[in-house]
Amino acid sequence: MKLRIVWAGKTRNPHMAKLCAGYMARIQHFLPLEIAEVDRRKMAAALEPSDRVVALDPNGKSWTSGELAAFVQQHMTSDSRRLTFVIGDYAGLSEDVKRRADVQWSLSPLTFTHDLTRVLLLEQLYRALAVIHHLPYAK
Repeated sequence: MKLRIVWAGKTRNPHMAKLCAGYMARIQHFLPLEIAEVDRRKMAAALEPSDRVVALDPNGKSWTSGELAAFVQQHMTSDSRRLTFVIGDYAGLSEDVKRRADVQWSLSPLTFTHDLTRVLLLEQLYRALAVIHHLPYAK
């Protein structure tokens, strides 16, 4: 399985960028990871027709960490498409991207900065992979 994350623009906060890099390196021990930093107006174009797209949206379904791990594991074992997570910018995601998404997921009912959302997504993906591979990880 290949994992891809598409987000609008660059991570501006250097501390958050360092945290992102750390989680990206951990994730890449399990599977290939691609980060696509794109212009917000080009997000829909960055999604391939064959991608399985998970759009992070406040109105999406809430998952526990265990449910996310089960979703990722199910995808790994029964779906050959690239799993692509999409994070919008201050205006959220366009309607085109939301319609294109196979799943809309609410990371939290709280509002986070875009940089922090990136860290949280990467941490949760790493946590899911640790659970799938039966590795110890703090609860």
